[in-house]
Amino acid sequence: MPRDTNVVIGSTEPVAGTPAAGNALSAISAVGARKYFGVTRALDGCNFSAGLGEIHAIVGGNGCGKSTLAKVISGVLPLDGGQVQVLGRTAASPSEARAIGIATVFQEILVADECSIVDNIFLGADNLFSTTLSAREKERAASAMMRDLTGQAIDVHDLVGTLPLGVRQWITIARALVTNPKVLILDESSAALDFDSTERLFARMRELRDRGSAVLIVTHRIAELIRISDRATVMRDGRDVGVLEKSEITERNLLALMTGHAQSKAEIRSADTAPLTAPVVLRAQNLTLWENAEPVDFALHRGEILGVAGLDGQGQAEFVRVLAGVDRALAGAAEVETAAGGSARINSIEEAVEHGVVYVSGDRKREGIFANLSIFENMLMPLFRTKSRAGALGLIDWNGLEGIFTWEAEKLAIRMGDRSDKITSLSGGNQQKVLIARGFAMKPDIIVLNDPARGIDVGAKAELYKHLRDFAASGKSVVYMSSELEEFIGFATRVIVFRHGTVFDEFTGADIDPTTILEAMFGHTAGLQRRGPRRTAEAPHEVAVDLDAARRERGWTSPSSPVDNPLHASRPHAGSPVRSGPPKPSDTIVRKPEPPVVSHIRIVAFDEDGRTGEPGNVSPFRRNERSP
Repeated sequence: MPRDTNVVIGSTEPVAGTPAAGNALSAISAVGARKYFGVTRALDGCNFSAGLGEIHAIVGGNGCGKSTLAKVISGVLPLDGGQVQVLGRTAASPSEARAIGIATVFQEILVADECSIVDNIFLGADNLFSTTLSAREKERAASAMMRDLTGQAIDVHDLVGTLPLGVRQWITIARALVTNPKVLILDESSAALDFDSTERLFARMRELRDRGSAVLIVTHRIAELIRISDRATVMRDGRDVGVLEKSEITERNLLALMTGHAQSKAEIRSADTAPLTAPVVLRAQNLTLWENAEPVDFALHRGEILGVAGLDGQGQAEFVRVLAGVDRALAGAAEVETAAGGSARINSIEEAVEHGVVYVSGDRKREGIFANLSIFENMLMPLFRTKSRAGALGLIDWNGLEGIFTWEAEKLAIRMGDRSDKITSLSGGNQQKVLIARGFAMKPDIIVLNDPARGIDVGAKAELYKHLRDFAASGKSVVYMSSELEEFIGFATRVIVFRHGTVFDEFTGADIDPTTILEAMFGHTAGLQRRGPRRTAEAPHEVAVDLDAARRERGWTSPSSPVDNPLHASRPHAGSPVRSGPPKPSDTIVRKPEPPVVSHIRIVAFDEDGRTGEPGNVSPFRRNERSP
């Protein structure tokens, strides 16, 4: 792959022997950057360069050093060798980085749960004895920013801990944007966002680029970075291995540099498995997730891989949490078939585990890792009681656990130093692998995964798919919720799409197509026959959704769906605030019957950047809270 020549800020001469990515006008430059964590070489002579007025992607597998490079540029981590400069200066701390004009949205969603939205957005903005804005000005600015980003009016006095993951992600992005940064660094910032939200984030990134700022993105979503990036630097084992210009940013080129050999998605996916007519192992009847929402009737078969999709805040997250006993439904409960031939209700996570149902969360910081414990303890803590000796003394069988740890770590290719290192010493993707390994180590009959591939690279995803297929082939069952529609192709045996707190549509076999699923997410498919006339949210505001453009930009080559033109979808009034807990009668979406055919088709002109000048489609947010 062709490589350019890297330079140090302020120099007009290329640095001999260093790879490239820019010219003498580069805003950000790293030359020979080295950062070690014990024996782990997170950065091992990395070179990097990016200029103002561009969106530059940093790509690579888990543990390749992407997030470490972002933290070094942001002043969070000091270098052990080499040099990093931003706008001619080196940030030795986050406060210095802020003074230079650097704003970073880190991979972990860093918010203060017990503080309000406005306090979180302006965290660190004030000095000890002075403030940048009055309280009223902050409230106005925070309200405007959140309305612009989410498309809804949100009460900025709400406690952040009560908000869903997607809204908390927007808060961290808003915190960066209110500083009007010269350099914006986004580390996996779209991982917690659905398709619609990601489009709004891309629009803001383009605005910053067009105003002359540099935008650096770290992402594993190849389809997204192909669309948004002007250039891409690929890293492997702590080093840069190539720089791609926009015309060269293709899936094949990226995977070739990331893995060291050519590879495509077609090679890492197996053929779609035919739906099974096996016995039901998990069911739910008249399961109500929201007030006034239609109840869910659901059955999971032995050996089935069930995909769960939906726009952010449509009830799919609550559904998978109810199945695993993490939360309780407003009415009804999931029931698991027992070995004795009966059934048992799942009302708590303890009951779920007792009956062989295990939950893996994609929100590892809040619901997954124990930051002060080791990698070994994080993976195998649930087994401490079962793997014990000496009866009542409860001595842990460390030798027995050692074999389990080695097997699971090798199976998922977890990159780590010593097993006794804290889990925070791992990259975000490898931390997620530890949580997935924890689920497998518990030997479940049913594994429920809530967006588990957040922050995991393409190669690791392929391994995860393989293990889950093997798991299902052994007679076990999988429930897999994902915000990336491409993950279902050639993997899931059935996909259900949530809308307005209930199952709107369902697809099996060859009908599992990302374009059709996307249309269902916006309510533009026929829906399940048992639902009768297609329903939609009551709202006068119409938003254009160019599904053809979305299909092309995301690299989907599946056959066209029955509805091939840009469609319009309804959204709630921008003035309706987000409220905590399940929807109340006063703020529940009122659904009215409408004709079973699409009555309006609107053609929308998109520019080369995919912009229409209209606001993005917005789905209503709902908070995940346990019902009393």
